[in-house]
Amino acid sequence: MTRATAGSVGLVETQQVVLFDGDDPLVFESGATLGPVEVAYETYGQLNADRSNAVYICHALTGDAHAAGFHEGSERPGWWDNLIGPGKPLDTDRYFVICSNLLGGCQGTTGPSSIDPATGEQYGLRFPLFTMSDLVKVHRALVRHLGIEKVLAIVGGSLGGMQGLQWALDAPGEVASVLAVCASSRLTAQNIAFSAVAREAIMRDPDFHDGDYGRKGVAPTGGLAVARMMAHITYLSEESMRTKFGRRFQDSAEPRFGFDVDFQVESYLHYQGESFLKRFDANSYLYLTRVMDYFDLFEDMEQAAARLEQLDTRFLVLSFDSDWRFDTSHSREIVRVLAAHHVPVTFREIRSPHGHDSFLLEVPEYHRTVAGFMDRLADEVEHKGWA
Repeated sequence: MTRATAGSVGLVETQQVVLFDGDDPLVFESGATLGPVEVAYETYGQLNADRSNAVYICHALTGDAHAAGFHEGSERPGWWDNLIGPGKPLDTDRYFVICSNLLGGCQGTTGPSSIDPATGEQYGLRFPLFTMSDLVKVHRALVRHLGIEKVLAIVGGSLGGMQGLQWALDAPGEVASVLAVCASSRLTAQNIAFSAVAREAIMRDPDFHDGDYGRKGVAPTGGLAVARMMAHITYLSEESMRTKFGRRFQDSAEPRFGFDVDFQVESYLHYQGESFLKRFDANSYLYLTRVMDYFDLFEDMEQAAARLEQLDTRFLVLSFDSDWRFDTSHSREIVRVLAAHHVPVTFREIRSPHGHDSFLLEVPEYHRTVAGFMDRLADEVEHKGWA
């Protein structure tokens, strides 16, 4: 039987909905169209009478719709279970929490591994390239489907935080607040370089077949595992790696002097790479890393300024002092632009030894900050309404 812990939302199921179809397709920012578009999502808690307590979770690069609770038969909770649930910072006794799998994903939402109804085969690299605004367009369609006109908060870490930022600028008046955790308004050359190497590992795998590996009945597992291994290094801090692994050997007190796995850190990375293969699609990895590369929220500052002046959205921007993938300078740049345009923004850099992955972990100061921001916001809405 599935284990449920104190503060858990308990057993949950992933739901599916078709939000766009051939008669009413999703129109991408590029002009490309797609239909049908099916979206996988989960909800936790109850929507209140005036529909003012909705919180939307935007997941990061390799996340999915299963953010909290347990699926039947599983001992592992959703990926943000420490943040979402009764009495937790995103308190499901108070908030109606929604999390969906991203467009282009591989966990129930239409993406490159989905079947193209026109051909009966997987889309592969024929799937349209998309932007952050395209991701947001699908989220907004789900919100409308659920009968919600305005969201109390958009909450996301890393790529999830970027979606929240884009959402606020794309739909002024639809978002009361955004909580962007270790996010960025645009990637640095170093960040783009990391993703470029990961994509090369996938595309140079002999089983990639120009993205049509699904038709061949194979998968570029070697390349995808290497991509995950390299990315995972950037999610951890030097301190956390030193504490977890140091220079300890895996199976003995002495080195074996060879090229097989010898150090504990090597074994850990191999495990991360192999376990990733069970849940992720290589083409989705290509598309979702690329959408991050092209994201540049304030590139057209004149247009961005006009949108910022329309905002009645509040922002909480958080970073972690040991995160070197999206270090604090990324968050400070977001705060600088928002503050320069008189947008209400609160910023905190939080001490954590865990690097970029800190946003997924139970860091006490981080959780207290999120809970305090959400409580103040919800109290105000309950007493004064949206105005």
